[in-house]
Amino acid sequence: MNLKWNSIFLSRRFFVCCIVLIFLFVFSYPIQWLYIIAIFCFFLFTGLLLVDFFLLYSRRQGVVGERICPSRLSNGDDNEILVSVQNKYAFPMGLKVIDEVPIQFQARSLNWDRSIVAPGKTDLFNYTLRPTKRGEYDFGVLNVFVTSPIKFVVRRYRLSQNVKVPVYPSFLQMRKYEIAAFTNNLEELGIKKIRRIGQTLEFEQIKEYVQGDDPRNINWKATARKNELMVNQFVEERSQPVYTILDKGRLMRMPFDGLTLVDYVINAALVISNIALKKQDKAGLITFGNKLSTVLLAEKKPSQIYKIQEVLYNQRSKYLESNFELLSSFVLRRIRQRSLLLLYTNFESFSSFKRQLPYFRTLARRHLLVVIFFENTGLKSLIESNPENTGEVYQQIIAEKSNYEKVMISKELKKYGIFSILTTPSALTIDSINKYLEIKARGML
Repeated sequence: MNLKWNSIFLSRRFFVCCIVLIFLFVFSYPIQWLYIIAIFCFFLFTGLLLVDFFLLYSRRQGVVGERICPSRLSNGDDNEILVSVQNKYAFPMGLKVIDEVPIQFQARSLNWDRSIVAPGKTDLFNYTLRPTKRGEYDFGVLNVFVTSPIKFVVRRYRLSQNVKVPVYPSFLQMRKYEIAAFTNNLEELGIKKIRRIGQTLEFEQIKEYVQGDDPRNINWKATARKNELMVNQFVEERSQPVYTILDKGRLMRMPFDGLTLVDYVINAALVISNIALKKQDKAGLITFGNKLSTVLLAEKKPSQIYKIQEVLYNQRSKYLESNFELLSSFVLRRIRQRSLLLLYTNFESFSSFKRQLPYFRTLARRHLLVVIFFENTGLKSLIESNPENTGEVYQQIIAEKSNYEKVMISKELKKYGIFSILTTPSALTIDSINKYLEIKARGML
């Protein structure tokens, strides 16, 4: 018998029976015949208690189970966790499961009760966790409390001891868009179909003509040689460098729906890098704040997406101003080939944007620059509200001015031939993909 005192608990039924016994002995003092019933109940209660102990502790491991958790969690997504518990006793047991999830989730209600679990049967419990920060998360013990049909004693099993699980940038989102791209279901996710303009294709091979091929691509020399219609097959221009550039300055620490803007950008950067690699382009990554943090030169090797994922996992934003001058000089010095630069940043006001505009213009002379920044979603409800006093009118005017300045930034960038995306954090990934596909379709790079 494997008896551990820290695994023994007494149930509510046990204490109710104890109270009943006490009352029987108390009332048996004036009523003599109750004493015999009280003695009988006492021995019956003691016998049942001993039998209950024996049933629960006669087996070394009466319950087996585990927490089935992914080797890593996806940031900002619902990650499913499965708990499996099997009854190894020869009798049906009562069951209560309490899982100790990482403290970051502040979840204290993850417990499940089952009144009966048949012998040899396995019970499954599942729940979801949505992390909002990257890093390592500590799962505690999986506590399983078991009772026999007598239900006097509760035995605790401690399964699935402490486990560390890292939270990575949203690889679930990355897979979702990748699967949609391969099955041509991008429209369901909000990705627009963009009509191809002009010939921005490169030659791939000569093949036999089949119905539906463009007659303008017929290769007459190959046709004469083979004595059957042959056509040139083209594919989208490939091996074009695509850099995602992440601003990690203080303005990117703003929160939205539990995540900071940096985390939204990191998730979007992983998705867009993966799609670029699937399009046979080269994907690269640059992160910067007050100084240059990380540089991953553009490549299209299969291992590139894993390098990008590891780099993004370790990014942290800071409370300092971003140095766009340093970024501009580095890009012009190190990146010689014309590239698509997706620059994720944010601006407080039009005047703060004007200070950085010369560096954007310098980058746009050699590369195709897309500046991606954010709407202040918290101002929308304030702008649409009906003010009731002077203070609220003043706040609404300030909100409208801030919103108008964001639009003015887009117009100013367009004036100098720089592309821009003004988006919300929730629409960031879709808007980034749409712009990348539009640039590819129109042969702008």
